[in-house]
Amino acid sequence: MMSEPIPDDVRKFISGNIDSVADLEALLLLRKEPGQRWTTETVSERLYVDAVTTADVLTRLAARGLCEHSDNAYRYQPANDEKRLMVDRLAETYRQYLIPVTNFIHAKPGRIQHFADAFRLRKDK
Repeated sequence: MMSEPIPDDVRKFISGNIDSVADLEALLLLRKEPGQRWTTETVSERLYVDAVTTADVLTRLAARGLCEHSDNAYRYQPANDEKRLMVDRLAETYRQYLIPVTNFIHAKPGRIQHFADAFRLRKDK
């Protein structure tokens, strides 16, 4: 039986910080060009994701200390060396094991519940 290709520390990091593949792709885009200041629109265009979703993604990444937001722009600036190291490990793991990483993100319990909630019938108030 093959062992799990995603290291435990990377799985834990994904569980606590990455809610979607769009989160991961945006983070890695910013990481690739750390000196670049990115607007929501430029990230949206590069990732082929709508601007509203991109704004949510970038806001989430900034709130989690994975990038910096100032003057209506974002740049890769993790809050500390531990986060920077984990993003580096995540990037390497994703490069080697794209499918297992994306499957893990899609299978996160919160994502499954969010998907199920979208189909819940609700009474009008």
